[in-house]
Parts: sequence; structure tokens; C-alpha cells
Amino acid sequence: MSSFNNNFSRRRFIATAGATALGSFLLKACGNPPEDTPKVTSTQAAKINIPADQVPEVTKVKLGYLPIVESAPLIIAKEKGFFAKYGMTDVDISKQANWGAARDNVKIGSSAGGIDGGQWQMPMPYLISEGIITDNLKVPMYVLLQLNTQGNGIAIAGKHKDKGVGLKIDKAKEFFEKAKSDGGKFKAAFTFPKANQDFWIRYWLAASGVDPDADVELLTVPSAQTVANMKTGTMDAFSTGDPWPYRIVQEKIGFISALTAEIWKAHPEEYLAMRADWVDKNPKATKAMLKAIMEAQQWCDNFDNRKELVQIVATKNYYGVAPEILEGPMMGKYDLGDGRKVDDKSMAPLYWKDAKGNVSYPYQSHDLWFLTESVRWGFLPKDSLATAKDWIKKVNREDIWREAAKEAGIAVADIPTSTSRGIEEFFDGTKFDPENPQAYLDGLKIKKA
Repeated sequence: MSSFNNNFSRRRFIATAGATALGSFLLKACGNPPEDTPKVTSTQAAKINIPADQVPEVTKVKLGYLPIVESAPLIIAKEKGFFAKYGMTDVDISKQANWGAARDNVKIGSSAGGIDGGQWQMPMPYLISEGIITDNLKVPMYVLLQLNTQGNGIAIAGKHKDKGVGLKIDKAKEFFEKAKSDGGKFKAAFTFPKANQDFWIRYWLAASGVDPDADVELLTVPSAQTVANMKTGTMDAFSTGDPWPYRIVQEKIGFISALTAEIWKAHPEEYLAMRADWVDKNPKATKAMLKAIMEAQQWCDNFDNRKELVQIVATKNYYGVAPEILEGPMMGKYDLGDGRKVDDKSMAPLYWKDAKGNVSYPYQSHDLWFLTESVRWGFLPKDSLATAKDWIKKVNREDIWREAAKEAGIAVADIPTSTSRGIEEFFDGTKFDPENPQAYLDGLKIKKA
């Protein structure tokens, strides 16, 4: 991407090695007790070309992630020195065992051995803020940045091949009724309830006239366990991020019925969200972190970098998978295992730009869709839509994203002018107008609300 470096002023650029050396100096000089988080002095800031008014309050933050392609910008920001470039020289990228562990760790915070924030499915930051999934303990969160679009798939066990289980399910009612009569409901798994991957599989099923709460059995399974469970025959399908759906094709266990990019082109996927108290205490460090991730997202979206990206994230330290499992999907090349093949970069996980605009920017209209779907399936009360936009303004801090983008020298054309991406359209022809979410909800045939 020839224009990449032009988006960032030369005066802010530093070599990764120099930043790493500074990080070592800071850690030795300041130590790391909870009450004395390392700080960047004005003299040190001058050495790494950070403007005085942008010097982060602290150099340390602990971010949780899950080993799926959504986390790539966090890993790349660490490995390529982008965090260090903006003064965040001691960023801990901490692998989480599952989404429940991430939730529990952000609940206690890094001072108690947890995390300050990190990668999240939507609308987890909202549910954590209101104590809905944290045992009624409210932990205010801020949504700061979208990590990516696309990069998910719905994987199906091989025994169901050639039975019409595709993007649109042929004779769906008959298929799922037969599954019940043959010994039990069709079992479909996702990685955390009431969030992204639960919504993708529910939308896919409901679009073919299948009630996910009545016609199938839904399970929660950690992403890294999905392939093993498919091998043992304990489930028929799962919805999660790459590399896990593609592994079942590579290992000849099953096939991919649908890419989420087919269900909703350029759909919002996962987000960076932080504890609000950390952000409020460290506003400059927050923006430094965002600038680093934005730069990492641009690096990730240069397809010339994708091979190196795969080599970095595939290692045991991060995803722990063979690079060839990721190489195809990262380039938009999928053998779906049912005779279909995809070779289209626009179907790959995208981190900075897609056909609809900026990926990184956290559109409030997307948060509204996730909350509307939550009402649809009975996860939130029916009257939640009446106050949803006010709730979103409290949690979604797109204003901080804008400030960080301007400080980083992001091109004006890459900074959205509206908090809404406009009307969204799904593969079944359904449209979501963020100006009238109730109309969307009223038009859905299968729902609890």
C-alpha cells in the first residue's frame, strides 16, 4: 500500500528497534507495581517524536484476545512496534481461554490480575456495562474501535453433505424434522451466547424458516474446541471466526455452508472495548493505543503483508495453527468443501477499508443492529429499543476514535462523517434501517419479541 506511510506524518515515525529499547529503559527505571504504572516523561517523548500534548499518561495496558482472525490488529500492533511508536511500550496482549474468561478478567481489571479491555463480540461491552452477564455487577465499558469485518463462517459436519444445507437451506423444515426423528435435534454451537456468532447462526437459520430456539439445539463451545467436538460427532454445526471453520474442510471433517460475508456483506464483526475507568483516567494513552491499532489495521489490509501476517499470528504464542490453514482465507480464497470455491479478496477479513467505507470506525448504527437483534431473540426487554440510541451514545465513544484519527494524520476521506453507515441489506433481502429499527423487528417472521 504505497499511500500507507503518507497517512502518518514523518515527524511521528520511529524505528521499532528504538521504541523497543526505550520500552526496556522505562521498565527498568520505573518498575511495574500496580500503583506505579510506567509513565513517559516529556524528555523521553521528545526522543521518540511524540508531540508534547499527545504524550500518554502510562505506557502499560493489558488487552485480552481470542485466537481468531479478529484479533490480528492487536497482535500486529504489538509485533510490528506500532504500540511502542506512540509511547505504549509495555502492552500485554493476553490470550483468553474463552469469552467467559475474558468477561471475568475485565470484570476484575488488570490491577487484580485481569485485563483492562481488548477484543469483544458485540454487544458484550453493553451487557458488561449493565451487569447483565457479570452477575449484576456493572462494569462500565467504552466501545472504541471496530477490529474487522467478515472472517467468520458456519461449519457443518460432513455427514450432512449433499443434503441441501447451504447459504439457503433447501427443504429446511423437513431436514431438521428428520434430524429430530433420527435421534435428536440438530446441534449448532457458537462461542458465547447473546453475541456475534450466536446472531450469525440464528439469522442464517431463521432466514430459511428455521426457529433456532425450537427446531435445533444451541450450544456454547470455545472456538478452539469446535473442531474437536465436530470430530467426535457431538455437534452438527458451529459458527465462529477463522481459522476454525476452514480447519474442518482441511481436515476433511465437514464443509462450510455459508461465509458470514455472504449473509451480510461487509458486516461488523468484533471490537476493541475498554473499561471506562481506564479510559477516563488515561485519555491520551487511549488515543495512543487507538493510533497504533489503526496503523496496524492499515498494515493488515495491505494484501502484500498478508503472508507475513499469517506467519506472525499462526505461531504457538498466538493462534497455534499451521499457517496454511490461514493463508487461503486471509486472501479471500476458500474451498468450502461442498464443491464451491471462493476467490475474492472482498470476502476476506478486512481491517481498514471495505466496499462500504472505513472498517475501523465504530458506527453507532451497527451497535443498534446488535441491540435490536438482542430484543428480537428475547435477550433484552422489548422496551429496550426506546432508549437504545441514548445507551449507545453512552457506551460508543466514536468521538475518541475521531480525535485519535486526526492526531494520527488519517486522511480526511477515511474519517466517516456520520455515525450511521445507513441502510444495511442481508442475503435474504431483509433491510435494516437504523432510523427505524422497530420496522425491521416487525418485519421479521421468526422472533421472540
